[in-house]
Amino acid sequence: MNQKAVSRLFARKKGVTYDSLNLIVAHMGGGVSVGVHSKGRVIDVNNALDGEGPFSPERSGTLPAGQLIEACFSGNFSEEEIRKMVTGEGGLVAYLQTNSMLEIEDQALEGDANSKLLIDAFCYQVSKAIGEMAPVLKGKIDAIILTGGIARSEWIVNEICERVSFLAPVEVFAGEDEMAAMALNAQLMLDGELIPMKYPH
Repeated sequence: MNQKAVSRLFARKKGVTYDSLNLIVAHMGGGVSVGVHSKGRVIDVNNALDGEGPFSPERSGTLPAGQLIEACFSGNFSEEEIRKMVTGEGGLVAYLQTNSMLEIEDQALEGDANSKLLIDAFCYQVSKAIGEMAPVLKGKIDAIILTGGIARSEWIVNEICERVSFLAPVEVFAGEDEMAAMALNAQLMLDGELIPMKYPH
C-alpha cells in the first residue's frame, strides 16, 4: 500500500501519471519489500511478509534452503519457532535483540563495529535487491524510490544511493502511513483517477 501511495505522490511531483512510469520501489520497515511498478501495475515483488529478500529489523531475509530444511527436520524446533526465526524474531532482532534501526545506527556511530557491520550488510542487501529488479524493466527505469521508516536514515539512504543511482535517479519518501495511503486511494477513486477492482474470494 505504501509503495503504491509514494509512487503516485512521485508521479504528481513530476507532473505525470503513475501509469506512465517504470519504478523500482524499496519499502524499508519491519520488513523490506522491493517492487517493480510498470505503467501502473506491480509486476514483481519479493515476499517480504514471509521473510524473502533482504534481512530487516524483524525478518531473516532469504535463507540458504538446505540449512533451513535441516533446521526444520532437526527435531530441535517447532513449526512456530521456525516461523518466528524467519518473521518476527529474525534479522536485527536475532542479531542484536532490537528492531530499532535508529538504536543500532546510534551504536554504530559510537564505534560499535558489529552494529556498523549490520548496517553495511543491510544496505548491501537492499541495494542488491533493487539491482536484481532492473532487468525486469529492461533497464528502462524512471526512478528508484526509497520509502518506509528506515528511509529517514541519511546514512542508510546515502549508502544505498551510492550503489544504485547509476541505474536511475533516486527519490526518498521517508516514513510510512497506511491510513494516509488508504485516504489517497479513496480520493483518487472519488476523482475518477482510480477504478476500484473486485477480486474473487
